[in-house]
Amino acid sequence: MPVAVKPEQWVLNPPKVGSLDESFRRCKHIARKHYENFPVGSILIPRHLQPYVFAVYAFARTADDFADEPGYSDAERILYLNEWEELFLRSLESRTRHPIMWAVAETIRSKDLPVQLFQDLLSAFRQDVTVKRYNTFNEVMDYCRRSANPIGRLMLMIFGYRDSKLFRYSDAICTGLQLTNFWQDVSIDIKKNRIYFPDDDMFSYGVSELELTRNRSSRSLRNLVRFEVERTDALFKMGKPLLKYLRGRFKYEIKCVLIGGKAILRKIEKNDYDVLKTRPKLAFRDAPSLLYKFLLK
Repeated sequence: MPVAVKPEQWVLNPPKVGSLDESFRRCKHIARKHYENFPVGSILIPRHLQPYVFAVYAFARTADDFADEPGYSDAERILYLNEWEELFLRSLESRTRHPIMWAVAETIRSKDLPVQLFQDLLSAFRQDVTVKRYNTFNEVMDYCRRSANPIGRLMLMIFGYRDSKLFRYSDAICTGLQLTNFWQDVSIDIKKNRIYFPDDDMFSYGVSELELTRNRSSRSLRNLVRFEVERTDALFKMGKPLLKYLRGRFKYEIKCVLIGGKAILRKIEKNDYDVLKTRPKLAFRDAPSLLYKFLLK
């Protein structure tokens, strides 16, 4: 059985923190360290809710590192994810001084959050280790249900929203964001032996795995990407009514996220759906255009 070394040593068996405030500060540090994935959290989230958001982020970010960062075997990844879940469940049963889990447990208690959503996240991270191909789009959607949708629901609940209708809108946006990330990272994922295009869709458009591994975008592949982008756009449209029900700065947080996700799709479109040659991403020069869309809408 692999032995915990390197970063996992302090994550799974770390020095204990002296206070709950210190635990929340550790979570904030993790979020700030990965600021490219947490772009507006400290600006638009009210100060009194930031610690809870940082705790959820730190929980998911750490697990995602086990599943995706280089330097681990698949057996090690599963071992560390299982240990992370055991540590999480123990923290809910008794007081802990773990630098992350103490804040997570307090967030769940204070905001009455479903434990299952955290376990859904962990199941998706494990799936990233063990599942490299998807037969159908429904299988991809089930992955998104556990990898992305829990985050949206947790954020809604932290902000005091519990309406099931809003959860459905949020699910559409979060699934759209996850799919956008898939189409954005095709060239990266193929190097990790991961393909998120469903086999059914690849067959329908005459696209083979060999084409992806050779890093060549044929017209067939571009047509497949166009189809997936249009399907993702439809999810964003389905989730957009959520904005009508949100209040205050949280509304603008979600609005920014939605505009950013759609901007990535437009970049894919502008590149003629060639996701192998150039990885589409937002840059500083995109800020004026995104700000204009934010203010206009």
